[in-house]
Amino acid sequence: MGITTKKFGKTYKGEEATLYILENKNGMKAVFSDFGAVLVQLWVPDRDGKLEDVVLGFDTLAEYEKNPTYFGSFIGRCGNRIAGAKFTINGQEYRVENNEKENCLHGGSVSYDKYMYEAETFVEEGAVSVEFSRLSPDMEQGFPGNLDITVTYTLTDENELAIEYLTVSDRDTIVNLTNHSYFNLAGHNSGSVLGQEGMIDADAFTATDKKMIPTGELTDVIGTPMDFRVRKPLSEGIESDYEAIRLGGGYDHNYALNVDGEDAQFVAELYDKKSGRLMEVYTDLPGVQIYSGNFLEAEVGKQGIVYRKRQGICFETQIYPDAINHENFPSPIVKKGQEYKTTTIYKFM
Repeated sequence: MGITTKKFGKTYKGEEATLYILENKNGMKAVFSDFGAVLVQLWVPDRDGKLEDVVLGFDTLAEYEKNPTYFGSFIGRCGNRIAGAKFTINGQEYRVENNEKENCLHGGSVSYDKYMYEAETFVEEGAVSVEFSRLSPDMEQGFPGNLDITVTYTLTDENELAIEYLTVSDRDTIVNLTNHSYFNLAGHNSGSVLGQEGMIDADAFTATDKKMIPTGELTDVIGTPMDFRVRKPLSEGIESDYEAIRLGGGYDHNYALNVDGEDAQFVAELYDKKSGRLMEVYTDLPGVQIYSGNFLEAEVGKQGIVYRKRQGICFETQIYPDAINHENFPSPIVKKGQEYKTTTIYKFM
């Protein structure tokens, strides 16, 4: 158990990047870079103790500097979509980058996974952590407020990977942070994830228009292919002629979770029968974006493996997409001087 570091090369700006390798007593390892605060590798034992890297990603820093698919990415200042790339706070309109047609996706083309972070490590009984921090200056990406950001990744001896986000702004602003890792519990190099099984504790999802912008309505999952209240194969319903499935090209939807927002609660799971690996997801956030890698197109990743459509699945815990423009959604506005603090845990068994 412990933390080691390894050089990861230089960015195109000449910045020295480092890999932080966290290992617990069971041999499970999580590897992060201070460039982008990204999750690079996640080695998890199967039922026989054999370790496999279960997240899609790259081998080199240069590839993470591009990373159009957001492998392992720390996403901010506002994850998911903002309609029309504009919003209003306190009567003032702000315009952000329209990097997905006329909408803003994940804060713009330069999300929080494209910056260098200060790093600090901690070793405690039963847990090892790396903390990444930086100041996101006022109007970076078009968002108001100097935002102090800290994201802490903790690996415990219970095979939990906890992600804690903490921010404070000097102006009222939007904050909606998430992690965009693509999971494949059979191993990043094992092909399609559709044979694995998923479960989501949600009775509804946010309906969208053709541009994947929420309409403001919540749609009941009962009697639809969107129903994951009982664990089922990811392949079940993913090619159905259901409107939401057609619009997303598969699963690419925000689920309205059955949570009270007080503490991190169990909200979802992913299971691979072949390896016996089970991942449970816990969060205090109101939503989770389930994305089944519908638009992966021959992306060359680790070890030269070519990642294709649906070879990984994301569980992006979040505030609802475009929440700033829907009064009936949980608000992403964080007031001046107010702490934004949230936790998501991925637990492996």
